[in-house]
Amino acid sequence: MQALYVYVIVGAVLAGFVQGLSGFAFGMVAMSVWAWTLEPQLAAVLALFGALTGQVIAALTVRRSFDKRILWPFVLGGLVGVPFGVWLLPHLDIVLFKVCLGTLLVLWCPAMLMSQHLPKITFGGRAADGVAGAIGGVMAGIGGFSGVVPTLWCTLRGFQRDTQRAVIQNFNLSMLAVAFAVHVASGSIGRSVLPLLALVAAAVAVPVLLGARLYIGISEVAFRKIVLSLLTLSGIAMLASAVPALLAR
Repeated sequence: MQALYVYVIVGAVLAGFVQGLSGFAFGMVAMSVWAWTLEPQLAAVLALFGALTGQVIAALTVRRSFDKRILWPFVLGGLVGVPFGVWLLPHLDIVLFKVCLGTLLVLWCPAMLMSQHLPKITFGGRAADGVAGAIGGVMAGIGGFSGVVPTLWCTLRGFQRDTQRAVIQNFNLSMLAVAFAVHVASGSIGRSVLPLLALVAAAVAVPVLLGARLYIGISEVAFRKIVLSLLTLSGIAMLASAVPALLAR
């Protein structure tokens, strides 16, 4: 049991710092640590709660003004996707899901990182933003991965650093709150999980604040590099934990 607590704390601390810095990625970083010891269902619930806790703390620490008209298509799409993600979680092959998501991140993010001058994507408008939000909503219900696809999409859209941060921060906060509420209402979070939820909340607080403080001092170019690099590393970690399990079948 003590080893379990250590893994939960380590995963929450690392993920909290990354989330405070980038505005997302708690679920991916935490799951890359927890996947080695925690059952997928438990890890998903802890990742969702930790991401929500971190978003609340970060939202109170780092706020930027932005056009709300940019946010609402993401949120509306996400609200459609969250219930489907919660329903899908018990039926999902978590290992295969992580392999697919990890492969996407490992291939796509370095390509974007090396292509600094890619033209902005302008087609699709708000409907395309809504689709990105819907996918993020599904992934929020699965395990707190709400920010992955919307962040990639905002990067392709060419949003400025503060605009992207504000959109992803508010989108994640909304989706994670709804997803956690749906999980609670469905009865999937039992009393036995409550001590671990409290442990995650305590472990996240300081790292999120440190990451948010570091974010304030970085430039636009550095922020883009950090986001894409973190996504790439998260993909590698996912593959490292999922591929051996898939090959062992």
